[in-house]
Amino acid sequence: MLTAHFVAAALAPLLVRWWGRNAFLVLAAVPAVTTAWAVAQLPGIMAGTPVELTIPWAPAFSLELAFRLDVLGLAMTLIAAGIGTLILVYCSRYFGDAEPGLGRFAGVFTAFAGAMLGLVMVDDLIQLFVFWELTTVFSYLLIGHYTERRDSRRAASMALVVTTLGGLSLLVGVVMLGEIGGTYRISLLVADPPSGTPVAVALALILVGALSKSAILPFSLWLPAAMQAPTPVSGYLHAAAMVKAGVYLVARLTPGFGDVAVWQYTTLVLGSATMVAAGWKALRQNDLKLVLAYGTVSQLGFLTAILGAGTRDTALAGLAMLCAHAVFKAPLFLVVGIIDHSTGTRDLRELSGLRTSMPVVFWASVLALASMAGLPPMAGFVAKEAVFAAFEYSGSPVLLTVLAALVIGSVLTVAYSLRFLWGAFFDKPGIAPTPVHAPGPLFTAPVVLLSALGLLGGLTTRWIDPVLAGYADTVAFNAGNAPAHLALWHGLNFALLLSALCVAGGLALFHWRSAVTWAGNRFALPDPAGTYRRIVFHTVNFATQVTGLTQRGSLPIYLGTTLVTLVVVSAVPIINGRLWLMETPAVRFWDTPVQLIPAVIVVLAALWVLVVRGRLFAVVLVGVTGYGTAALFALQGAPDLALTQFLVETVSLVVFVLVLRRLPTRFSTPVLRARRVWNLLIGAATGLLVASMAYFALAGRRTDSISGGYPAAAEEAGGHNIVSVLLVDVRAWDTMGEISVLAAVAAGVASLLFVRRRTRTLRTAVGLNPFSVPLAPIRASAAAGPPDDQWRPLALQSALGSVTVRTDERPLWLPGVLAMAQERRSVIFEVIARLLFPVIILLSVFLLITGHSSVGGGFAGGIVAGLGLIVRYLAGGRHELYLALRLQPGVLIGLGLAIATGTALAGAVLGTEILAGGAYDLHLPFMEPVHLTSSLAFDVGVYLLVIGLIQDILYSLGARIDEQMENDQRAARSRHNEEVSA
Repeated sequence: MLTAHFVAAALAPLLVRWWGRNAFLVLAAVPAVTTAWAVAQLPGIMAGTPVELTIPWAPAFSLELAFRLDVLGLAMTLIAAGIGTLILVYCSRYFGDAEPGLGRFAGVFTAFAGAMLGLVMVDDLIQLFVFWELTTVFSYLLIGHYTERRDSRRAASMALVVTTLGGLSLLVGVVMLGEIGGTYRISLLVADPPSGTPVAVALALILVGALSKSAILPFSLWLPAAMQAPTPVSGYLHAAAMVKAGVYLVARLTPGFGDVAVWQYTTLVLGSATMVAAGWKALRQNDLKLVLAYGTVSQLGFLTAILGAGTRDTALAGLAMLCAHAVFKAPLFLVVGIIDHSTGTRDLRELSGLRTSMPVVFWASVLALASMAGLPPMAGFVAKEAVFAAFEYSGSPVLLTVLAALVIGSVLTVAYSLRFLWGAFFDKPGIAPTPVHAPGPLFTAPVVLLSALGLLGGLTTRWIDPVLAGYADTVAFNAGNAPAHLALWHGLNFALLLSALCVAGGLALFHWRSAVTWAGNRFALPDPAGTYRRIVFHTVNFATQVTGLTQRGSLPIYLGTTLVTLVVVSAVPIINGRLWLMETPAVRFWDTPVQLIPAVIVVLAALWVLVVRGRLFAVVLVGVTGYGTAALFALQGAPDLALTQFLVETVSLVVFVLVLRRLPTRFSTPVLRARRVWNLLIGAATGLLVASMAYFALAGRRTDSISGGYPAAAEEAGGHNIVSVLLVDVRAWDTMGEISVLAAVAAGVASLLFVRRRTRTLRTAVGLNPFSVPLAPIRASAAAGPPDDQWRPLALQSALGSVTVRTDERPLWLPGVLAMAQERRSVIFEVIARLLFPVIILLSVFLLITGHSSVGGGFAGGIVAGLGLIVRYLAGGRHELYLALRLQPGVLIGLGLAIATGTALAGAVLGTEILAGGAYDLHLPFMEPVHLTSSLAFDVGVYLLVIGLIQDILYSLGARIDEQMENDQRAARSRHNEEVSA
């Protein structure tokens, strides 16, 4: 089910491009199937057999993909998938085909539904956090859908900041709880909960995440601002899905930790306070959507207090209210969307007469509002009766006090429900009936169906009770009381009296709404948006002051501070432990005297760097130290390390030279003598420390090295090159992390250098193939001097795809050189570069394929291919670089990551765990069998990613700087011509 959602999300933009807004109907099939599947699991779950699925991920670290669907998970799955289906249908008529960003919206909305389903299905705390943060990111994108509106962007940013703050707290809490409990499986932790002060601290941190997600005080400020989102987003995220995540987490952990004081009292106090404060705030709103927004915050407080109380009866009532809230609040948000879509306004002061002009919507709203207000025979009435009865029979003074707050909040709920109904549909004196564009049947069907479910839920309570009791029975029973049951009629009792009191109080507040408005203005609560802006302002101001105090802009000071800290912190245990007095083996200075030659060269080059003044000379000397180290690797019998070091050093040298073009040729004036002595002391101390740490670490070994098992591991993986096997088999997790870092580096380098989009609109001649460019403009430009915009389409088209140069003249060795000035060209270099490039690429492929059994591998092969690109660039300039490959760097990097990740995931699908290896012998006619391994596919991903990284660096530090220099030269010539003319 989860995979289907994310696949549909990836296809959504394409479907919207094909079918417009009707694509939402196709996307709705995915959550609809999920809903049907969840309903089919109901008999087994009611019989006490949850649906469970466990997929090993990294068994050595006790990581696994664990899913579990019990009663609570089933209820949340039906809410997330069922209501998601109806809202996707609603979207097919809410939006127009010309809506900007509709494809992106459809994809993000579907992905959010998948993330929400994952959150309620997982049985692992780490997985729960991953899906938790996915909902945060997707909600940010959905709230900020209208990117051209400042208020929309601000609301999205506010929601992201607040919920991310809670998410970080949640992460610390779940790690603490998992480590203390000895497992991250939620079901095991709840069944056998740990105890103690550390557990209380972990629960407090988890509550910060839960309360921020569900907009409970003091985190309530983000939800009303999020009403800037499209109404379908409000109806799903802010009524049925995302804001329920925090409430769900409280409900999920209460069976195990409901009796912990910090858990129970925090949820009771903050939940009841939120219900009253937000309900009071809702009575002052004139925007129908804001009335529902503050009402949602109030109801979320209600749910938090109920589900955190920690008794069996409150758990039953809380789950019933959770389901009832979803089926009455979601249709009300959709009603607001219909009204706004049909009338052009949501201001209740401007709406009049909709009761007669929109009768279907009116009666559906009446049902939903009756359920929200707790009127029979709606599901909301049944749930609220159960809540009042559960708190009454608890016998706890604390719960009785909270009951009083919940009754006050329920009075406010009735009042703002009446305010919504009156403001949206009834006639108002002095206001003409509002013109209405009648909504279509597909537009109103989700509202009618959800409202009818609220009525059906109240009438079928007898059959729903045993289902919800499956969750309630996991919570501690009330001492001395028989377990409660849901029912539409319990007779005349105290709970019914409280319900009647709530209705009477709400009617009174609505009747005297003018006085209530005056009192609300007189005793207004702080504006949440203003509070958030003040918090952000003071936080940014404080950060600026701290940054200005500690970050002075001097790189030598930063480096010196880091090294001094390293020396002090690391030298203390070495000195205190008197490690040099321990029994250590004798130092072996060399294995062969030949090693002295590169060692001496490295030392001399490193010392020489300290005295030279030219930047280029210093870079060359630094490169010599790298090449000398590679020679030491080779002499030590490590050809793979030597090859990689040689290649990396060559690429680094080229990158340094490219950057130096924009820097002065010589270093600045030497610093004061005292500073130079201090720097020398820091460098010497750091070198001595690192050498000592390396020696003591190796000399302190007390057990056999694990390297003895490497040959057997290589044979098991089907390879003979131990280094390559380590990288792509034994330590494949490390390689996954490293290539992800490389991708991040590529993105960072490009973002620092590219201040405008890499692609522009292509200008092509009429009748000309877009990937075919004549040479005439290039020749003319090259003859005239430095190139200008007339040849720029060549570079841009080549960056986007294949470029075929068409000319009637003889073929060129490197066509891109025609855009270079004559004085910058070298015919010999061009010919050699053209001849060497295919050989270099062939060599890189050879290293890739043979890396598992001989010297090489994907990393080394990718660097060799990158060196081929560097040769093309140095010989033919930036335009030849664009012609060298048909794909952009981002495509290669993404493709490489996708192949590597796909290979990793295939291990779980086709094998036993993530990154599980596999081998296959390919039998070809007239040839020996070819031994293929899954690590080869993994290496292909590394190969492509490294090529993309080097290509991106060349684009950024090479071609981009070239363009800047050419622009500077043109600007200088223009200024000179102007001066001459003057």
